Amino acid sequence: MSERKDFISTRKGIKYLDLFAGAGGFSEGFMQAYTDDKYYEFCLASDINENCELTHRVRYNKMLGLDTKFICQDIMEDSFLPNLLKEIGNKEIDVITGGPCCQSFSLAGRRRKLDKRDDLFYHYLKVIKALRPKYFVMENVKGILTKDEGRIKERILREIRSIVDDMKMAQLNGYLDNNLKGKISPSLYSALYTRMGMETSDADWNQMNEIYFNNLDQQLKEITKNLPYNVSKSNEAVNTIRHGLILLKMRKERDEIRKQVIQLKTSAHIDNDTFVDGYNAVVEAISDEQILDNILNAVDVVADMGKCEREAKVLKKSLELLTATFDECIDFVREQFADNEKLLTRFEELMSEVRLYNITDPIVLLSSNYGVPQNRERVVFIGCRNDQELVTDIPATVTEDERVKVYEALWDMDMVGNGDIATTYRRPRLIPEYESEKKTRTIQGELDEGGLLFSEWSRIGRLGHRFVFDEEPFYISNINELEQPRKYQHLELFNHQTSLQNDAVRERLKIIAKHNDYDLAKTELKDNGLDSHKRNYVVLNPLGQSPTVCTMPDDFIHYSACRPMTVREMARLQSFDDSFVFQGKRQTGGNNRQKEIPQYTLVGNAVPPLMARAIANTLLQHIK
Repeated sequence: MSERKDFISTRKGIKYLDLFAGAGGFSEGFMQAYTDDKYYEFCLASDINENCELTHRVRYNKMLGLDTKFICQDIMEDSFLPNLLKEIGNKEIDVITGGPCCQSFSLAGRRRKLDKRDDLFYHYLKVIKALRPKYFVMENVKGILTKDEGRIKERILREIRSIVDDMKMAQLNGYLDNNLKGKISPSLYSALYTRMGMETSDADWNQMNEIYFNNLDQQLKEITKNLPYNVSKSNEAVNTIRHGLILLKMRKERDEIRKQVIQLKTSAHIDNDTFVDGYNAVVEAISDEQILDNILNAVDVVADMGKCEREAKVLKKSLELLTATFDECIDFVREQFADNEKLLTRFEELMSEVRLYNITDPIVLLSSNYGVPQNRERVVFIGCRNDQELVTDIPATVTEDERVKVYEALWDMDMVGNGDIATTYRRPRLIPEYESEKKTRTIQGELDEGGLLFSEWSRIGRLGHRFVFDEEPFYISNINELEQPRKYQHLELFNHQTSLQNDAVRERLKIIAKHNDYDLAKTELKDNGLDSHKRNYVVLNPLGQSPTVCTMPDDFIHYSACRPMTVREMARLQSFDDSFVFQGKRQTGGNNRQKEIPQYTLVGNAVPPLMARAIANTLLQHIK
């Protein structure tokens, strides 16, 4: 065990899970975080990719000696949650973090309709509902706030507010029985009551679903009772309602078809081709929304034929409640109490107890405000259990004037040439005009005369207060070598390798670097026969922060060496310690990049550890 006894013996362990863990940016930041009386006990991480598991196991199991579990499985699989619960055992989890894959939310590139990953936050919240931690953090790109004209953000907030405290539901049900039951039709009240009951963790969903659809069948009979017999049996609108109810009830079957179609679409990379509209149409046709729209339109037709507007209105609302969130059901109840301030006030008081999680608007974070030499904007949704303090902000740890600059982070890495690899800290090439920008700081980035340079913190690591290494840092190429110590490559410096580029590529990068702007360089590039189909190159500014670190090695051009960045340099810009070794292949091409998750992708997709540390410390300061 490599944890320092003097550190953990005087502090309480806050049990922590990291889902969609990737390389471990959240995990690393949470391991760094602590207060005088608390620290994080890292229980389990999960991701779908084997190289993520390998990187985690080397770092946390081998090097740091932790007994952290790892589940390498798709969270969308039915067996994921049972497997997770089995691994956790009887532990009560306090904090969960996760970044459901955000490529379909991202502003970079096309937003693909009906991408498999758009549903991942539902599965993340499914874990939250099961484990009910004191806090959870869901991280995503800023683009999620505007995706689908803001409806995705609102959907996420509604789903979070729809997680209920089972112990409080009886009190709410009693209040509604006494104050709402007589205000609306019995069949509508039954639909509302049954739908809200489905949210409790001990609900017999199949039984309640049967009750709900029996109610809908009775309502269908009410709106067709005045129709001639042959119309009630053969009319297209009536059949649309009748058959639509059957389709809605067959939700599991539709979900399975939907999953298979979307998986096929994803696996075959169907996008921007003649196949995409057809596959999307299949998924849309069997969705709750499309079926519901068809039924509601048909109800209007039948209402006109049967002169049953009141009954039709009840059926339409019952149908809408079936596919509504718990939060949308509450909106309906609120509307019924709108004319009675006393009833509404008491109802709102009850709802503050029934909702298991409180949350304000999502928080937009800029990584450079937390000691990271990168202007990476991310959004976090922080759910706070109703017995915990509400967290509405992650305070910056550095001022705008104190932000870490690119030169501070990378100056000692400027020691590799074309097609070169450095496994030790060689003597770097200094740039005198930038040397004055190097500042001594605390770990989190505040200026401090007694502190260390950002580069020095990166070398010695930011975990020394808590850990000594069980195993010195090492690299292996695949997970099969994990239990073969003779395969471990122990080095002084890892992941610092440049590609061997031909003369044309090197000349192209020099011209772009000279102009300091890709667009401005295009004319000269074309004149020299060096133009490229690549959409973007960014020359790093040594006196500022880098843009968002991406997953492509040649997106950035080094500020003085006129070459792409190494994995280690990218990791520095993300605020990973040098001892954090990114495992597996350095890079792969084409679609393999999604499957194999090479080192550059591990780095680019990660949450910056110092930003994660700030989130973690904020939660520790609030948690009860």
